[in-house]
Amino acid sequence: MSSEPVVHVVDDDLAVRQSLAFLLASDGLPVRLHESAIAYLEAVTDVPGCIVTDVRMPGLDGIAFLRQLRERGCGTPVIVMTGHADVPLAVEAMKEGAVDFIEKPFDDEIFLTAVRSAMRSGELRTGQDAQLSAIQNRLAALSERERQVLDGLVAGKANKAIGFDLGISPRTIEIYRANVMAKMHAGSLSELVRMTLTAGKV
Repeated sequence: MSSEPVVHVVDDDLAVRQSLAFLLASDGLPVRLHESAIAYLEAVTDVPGCIVTDVRMPGLDGIAFLRQLRERGCGTPVIVMTGHADVPLAVEAMKEGAVDFIEKPFDDEIFLTAVRSAMRSGELRTGQDAQLSAIQNRLAALSERERQVLDGLVAGKANKAIGFDLGISPRTIEIYRANVMAKMHAGSLSELVRMTLTAGKV
């Protein structure tokens, strides 16, 4: 098999596979399609590139797929695609080793940026200690209420649920959430979750 980095798309929906294949090819990225996690595991060994997989699939779902990859010692970065209601599953996927998650429907450029980042993460492992220290310093700068909101977000809870737990309005939660994102220098919820998991604060 070629050692050229490849984007492996794992999804049981043919239309999704074809759409993502077209998008990735248009960006000049080599792509291989797999109709299920089992099909991927039967066909591929640990290779350069990244995996893009749906979290909900018949047979072996995205979470079980990640566990299988980890058991095999596979270091290929994995991006999980999830519906908006499946954020808790996406958080679980990141705990199982996924490098990112993207909520559907997603913008093409956001998707491609995530894929490019995952491809690079498979190649670059430098500066991790400095990055961890920076994340820990940002976490330490959060107020107690901001940490409570962060815990709720990392648990996959919606603003309304976090507000109910803390006895404050969803609008106030939105303000705290914006403050947390700004203080953590997080551009997205997935980035915020990833940083928090990296620091071992969950």
